[in-house]
Amino acid sequence: MAVLKRSVLTINSGSSSIKASLFSADGTRRNFRYEHVCDQKEAFDLLLHDLAGEVPERVGHRFVHGGDINDPARQVDATERSRLEGLIDLAPLHLPGNLLGLDLCLQRFDAPQIVCFDTAFHATMPDLSKRLPIPNELGLRRFGFHGLNYAYIAEMLAGILGDVAYKKIVVAHLGSGASLCLMENLKSVDTTMGYTPAGGIPMGTRSGDLDPGVMLELAKRYDPEKLSDVVFHKMGLMALSSGESSEMNDLLSSHSENAKFAVEYFCRQVRAAIGGFAAKAGGIDALVFTGGIGEHSAEVREKICAPLSFLGFALDQPANDAGSNEIGLAGYKPVLIIPADEEVMIRNLCLGLCP
Repeated sequence: MAVLKRSVLTINSGSSSIKASLFSADGTRRNFRYEHVCDQKEAFDLLLHDLAGEVPERVGHRFVHGGDINDPARQVDATERSRLEGLIDLAPLHLPGNLLGLDLCLQRFDAPQIVCFDTAFHATMPDLSKRLPIPNELGLRRFGFHGLNYAYIAEMLAGILGDVAYKKIVVAHLGSGASLCLMENLKSVDTTMGYTPAGGIPMGTRSGDLDPGVMLELAKRYDPEKLSDVVFHKMGLMALSSGESSEMNDLLSSHSENAKFAVEYFCRQVRAAIGGFAAKAGGIDALVFTGGIGEHSAEVREKICAPLSFLGFALDQPANDAGSNEIGLAGYKPVLIIPADEEVMIRNLCLGLCP
């Protein structure tokens, strides 16, 4: 029986930007991006205008947190909309924008709305990776994020690496939000982010993991609302550079000692995460860079990989400088650049859930 092709609009709605892709039934793709958005309603009106009358038959949304479920995607009804509202505290930097984008699409498009979760890919993690060293009755655990892109990378790896893809792979999703994932047999077995997207390695404005005593001390100094603002907007590269910038490109182009320190700190922590995964897994067989920084910064990739020859990794300098897909030096283990593409995974999940 022939498979019915449908057009799918994918939405990645953040606090200050909206990314969208329209996958038409004829196989073509159009990408839209609206940066520094102050009014999401206005941005969605622009999107409607830019769609030039083409109406999607399915609308898929990237949701950073799916809560304590394993479903990779769900169609939105009143019950699911209410459930999503209750998750805001788990990802306060992301979910309000995700929800607003969903609500605006519900108003504008008479089509099934499907939410696709970044947490779902990590449902395969064993208890050793999910568990936090706190009383179990508290009901808190590690979730992991960036799962839609990790799922896309997993689908791409076999065609690039062959049998090696099913071994132990570390994928570094490095952007303003950053995490790493350890895959075995193309499934997540560990990741650096935890209960919320604030954990793991340092990011643009998020610290990553902190000594709990630091958080207890900060809780004495700030009320809960102010502390939340500090945790999600004032830490990470922004703090490490003494307020110079949260953007890696700005820090790399700066000549200040604060900027250099922030870059070195970030790369050192990424190396530490790679080494930690190697220790947990008994070695790793390939390394993948993805995300805005991972894909576009040869300098960051070089700083991360330079001390990793003991793990079997070395960069081909010309290939790294050129941003080639394969940047590992001949005779060493594979190092790849695979551009992020959550939108493809969202489209596939939408068509799988609502064919």
